[in-house]
Amino acid sequence: MWLFFTLATTLLWGLAELFYKKGAHAEEKFSHLKIVVCVGIIMGLHGAFILCTQDVGYNPINMIQYLPVSLCYIISMALSFFGMRFIEESISDPIENTSGAIVAVLSVAILGKVISGVSVVAIIIIVIGILGIGFLEGHGDTDRKKKLGKKMAIVAFAMPFCYAIIDAIGSFLDIYYLDIELSPLVGVTEDTIETVANTSYEFTFAICAVIIIIFMKLKGVKFGLLGQRDKVLAGVCETAGQFTYVYAMSGNGAIAAPIISAVCVVSLVLSRIFLKEKLTKMQYLFLFLVILGVITLAVIEGD
Repeated sequence: MWLFFTLATTLLWGLAELFYKKGAHAEEKFSHLKIVVCVGIIMGLHGAFILCTQDVGYNPINMIQYLPVSLCYIISMALSFFGMRFIEESISDPIENTSGAIVAVLSVAILGKVISGVSVVAIIIIVIGILGIGFLEGHGDTDRKKKLGKKMAIVAFAMPFCYAIIDAIGSFLDIYYLDIELSPLVGVTEDTIETVANTSYEFTFAICAVIIIIFMKLKGVKFGLLGQRDKVLAGVCETAGQFTYVYAMSGNGAIAAPIISAVCVVSLVLSRIFLKEKLTKMQYLFLFLVILGVITLAVIEGD
């Protein structure tokens, strides 16, 4: 069953990226915040469902304990949603998936972890791919300065990188928070620690959604779930993918992780088919290098 959940996670998160992009409209000033709200509401409902159906002995103080990790994930996603208003999903998603490489670097630099030579090569390949994408972004047909202006073009293109860095920090902190012997989470066991952490994250996301709703209300922004189909579908796919992810990783994490990391390939294909995104041959070449590096790193470090 772990393989089924692994493939389901990969497909669901690939679909989530597609609907995120469809819901992020460049001309809609607060579309990224509306996506955060939709995701937060759905995650909050899922968190409540978990507490009603599973006996995990949840202590609300864990929302505060897990707050640093939750905020990293939520802020990174909000920045990603903002970037999606202006950047092709085909470009942003592979860059965002380099967060795993950043975690590996942080583990070496801070925890003294030793990684294999193949992993080092994979990281170098990722860097080359990103540098190539960055170079092409400012030249020729891919130049966004003409459409967005120099400042906004730089800000928009920086968003996938901001996501990768902040998400990586959250994942790095998770190494500590999900270690049963070191974790500051209260009242957890080996069986419940991941569920408690994820539920804390979902409830925090829901609270952020409420705060943003109040903010938009004060700004006079109209918002209703019934008119946010793509954003709601993105939230449903994201949350469902999170649910299947737990079962995928608990079955055979070493194999599941690299398969799930291929979500950027799924996103690339879906963007080409449904969003009609067209890139240059050189862009595809550098994107292939990034994806190759990400999947290689996931395979090697997942063993």
